[in-house]
Amino acid sequence: MTRILTLLVAAVLAACSNGNAVQTESERTYSVRVASAVAGPAAPTIRATGVLKHKDEMRLAFKIGGVIAKIHVDEGQPVKQGQVLAELELAEIGSQVEQTRQMLSKAERDLERGERLYQEQVIPLEALQDLRTQREMAAQSLKATRFNKDTAVITASSDGVVLRKLAESNETVAPGAPVLVVGSSANGFVLNASLSDRDVVQVAFGDTAKLSFDALPGETIDAKVTRLPAAADPKSGLFDVELSIAGDEQRLRSGLVGRVALTPASASAGSRVRVPIAAVLEGDRHRASVFVLDGDVVKRTPIEVAFIDGDEVALNSGIVEGARVVTDGAAYVEDGKRVRILE
Repeated sequence: MTRILTLLVAAVLAACSNGNAVQTESERTYSVRVASAVAGPAAPTIRATGVLKHKDEMRLAFKIGGVIAKIHVDEGQPVKQGQVLAELELAEIGSQVEQTRQMLSKAERDLERGERLYQEQVIPLEALQDLRTQREMAAQSLKATRFNKDTAVITASSDGVVLRKLAESNETVAPGAPVLVVGSSANGFVLNASLSDRDVVQVAFGDTAKLSFDALPGETIDAKVTRLPAAADPKSGLFDVELSIAGDEQRLRSGLVGRVALTPASASAGSRVRVPIAAVLEGDRHRASVFVLDGDVVKRTPIEVAFIDGDEVALNSGIVEGARVVTDGAAYVEDGKRVRILE
């Protein structure tokens, strides 16, 4: 036994003589990552989801009913202003136009004959006035039937894209029944987001927002508030806010679901110090703490939390802008311990 203890002591002394001293807990250096506290908006970002659509979506229809002769476009097809999109069979309406034209021609002949007879004092003034009225009525009837003939053809009022095709060629449609839904590219896209009463009262015209879509991962698109609701939706109790997208985004499609991060006007009234949520420890309501880096030593510092905004925590007090706080590894270090910063 004495021999074994002698050998162990000798081994320890040999290790010390070779410079491999055993590191104590108090001398241990922790590896951590740090981030700087930054200044941010004084109010939290309003977050919501909404559906993207064209600002102007037109449900195009024929004024009169009839049989569809041809629909010249399909869903998803781009269209140009003035392009013919669909038309009715014109046999019936063409016949009506011809009938009213013949009626006008007869009324004009009758009026011309009545003018001569009145000059010869064969008919009274009242009869002449009746002929004039009949001629005017025939002219207005021809004008109406010609207008109906013109509306038997649907044309694009602006550049855009066909969103939905609601009928097919050779189908019979009623007057005013939608045939095509076309999204105009003149005024771009909008996204309607539903907000609670607490959020909508903070929003003003022109407030900026960032939109993100699963179809465009890692990208954000700028938008601004262009319409505020006068009342809540009676079914949901929420308020629909319209956000218009700046510029012409050719990659966007009507119907995409987007996430909204809206910065209200009240947020620009001041600023608060913000730290990553990973740096905050032992939260108790509005009180928590962080480790602040001082040289290569960390110091536990109490903070007062104002609100949480995404992956950031806004503070009422505790630290100043620019302070470096421990993020990765914060749960394992202790107050006053030396740390090594990982890049």
